[in-house]
Amino acid sequence: MSVSDMFIALQGVLTADQDIREEIRKEVQALEQTAREILTLLQGVHQGAGFQHIPKKCQKAREHFGTVRTQLESLKTKFPADQYYRFHEHWRFVLQRLVFLAAFVVYLESETLVTREAVAEILGIEADRERGFHLDIEDYLSGVLTLASELARLAVNSVTAGDYSRPLRISTFINELDSGFRLLNLKNDSLRKRYDGLKYDVKKIEEVVYDLSIRGLNKEATVGAGGEK
Repeated sequence: MSVSDMFIALQGVLTADQDIREEIRKEVQALEQTAREILTLLQGVHQGAGFQHIPKKCQKAREHFGTVRTQLESLKTKFPADQYYRFHEHWRFVLQRLVFLAAFVVYLESETLVTREAVAEILGIEADRERGFHLDIEDYLSGVLTLASELARLAVNSVTAGDYSRPLRISTFINELDSGFRLLNLKNDSLRKRYDGLKYDVKKIEEVVYDLSIRGLNKEATVGAGGEK
């Protein structure tokens, strides 16, 4: 084989790779659009009357996740099944965003932390990497950390909306989350940096709870804690 033939063959490989990446890019763009729609929907809970419509917003969000499952199913077909991590960077960010959104929906519904397996089920992908397109553990953890920041914001807006018990429950949840992350020996620099931000979320929520205590509203919150969430 001549040098020219060798480089022509190499160009063929490069072109095929570029075609795959372009197809992946198109699918990821569609996923990002759906994620934005879900986020816009859920952001409504931060507004004045948003707390009254949480069940309805969560139901609509779950309907959007049906679209996500279809889009992810299409994405799986755009690259060889054994090359997940070769192209992982293309969908890593949007997958982390989708984990956050799924976790936020589950929290709003039940005030519990969604498991990685449950998120994978919501997204219609695998939890086990040996089974193909899956939810990477670090992507799951990144999404959970984004949830913590969103809940810190929700705690502040809850007070504005006159819901004084919700910040207390959020505080308990976030402290449990923080304790869980402390059990991990994080090696990923990006994930470690994001985890470092969790302490600021904890502090922000503690300030909200402290302010409620100073104003005597924590007693009212405790009395009403047995009521509707």
